[in-house]
Amino acid sequence: MLSNRYNAAMARMFIFGLGYTASRIAEALRKRSWHVDATGSAGNVDFADPDAVMAALSEATHVLSSVPPADNSDPVLDRYGDALTHSWLGYLSSTGVYGDTGGAWVDESAPTGTGRRTARAACDDRWVECGARVFRLPGIYGPDRSALDRVRDGKANRIDLPGQVFSRVHVDDIVSGVLAAIDTVAAAGAYNLGDDLPASSNAVTEEACRLLGVEPPPLQTMDEADLSPMARGFYAENRRVAKGKAKRVLGWVPRYPTYREGLRAIVADFKVQA
Repeated sequence: MLSNRYNAAMARMFIFGLGYTASRIAEALRKRSWHVDATGSAGNVDFADPDAVMAALSEATHVLSSVPPADNSDPVLDRYGDALTHSWLGYLSSTGVYGDTGGAWVDESAPTGTGRRTARAACDDRWVECGARVFRLPGIYGPDRSALDRVRDGKANRIDLPGQVFSRVHVDDIVSGVLAAIDTVAAAGAYNLGDDLPASSNAVTEEACRLLGVEPPPLQTMDEADLSPMARGFYAENRRVAKGKAKRVLGWVPRYPTYREGLRAIVADFKVQA
């Protein structure tokens, strides 16, 4: 249920950056009869038009940003930060702010800014200081963006890095986490959203292959795989992300607690499309 503080007739969300995840958040809110305005290629407001943005912000009850850093700063806060006086602010961040933990568990109390995503960590800090609900997200997957797509398109690989693990989250579970933070009028601060089974990229690829009935790709070294610098940076970090705070404070329960349930749901859509 929507918080008693707002009803559907008056609830208005403004989203900066209507991308893969934010589009699904917007869809879920519209199903609740919210009005949603947004910037981005799929949005209805031009980020570069300050009059249009300010007009939409003046009517919004809630504001969410999914805009990543640019030039080591936050484009939204730099341009419109003074107008973000709303009682509910949200920001889609990354668990990359924690850096490499050598596979150890990390929660919201851990220091940030020590990894390769220093710009993201700086923006994360700024949103926390603004009083936002900052959702720190690990590897995002879902329809049209999963290991199943990579296997089907012949782009999957398996890298020989024993002990390397990371957390992930299905896009639908991000949506439910953000909605929970709205429904509970959750306190500002950081919230990790992730599944219950951090695992290697190889394990996820192997499960995708099993579901599609194909042989897994051969194990390769980093050099043999000829990875991009961005991909190499991803494999350079190794951590497990704890999300007990989101479960405890938001009452959030992921629909897909592991990659196995998440991939099974996506492959069911593959079969329908076929």
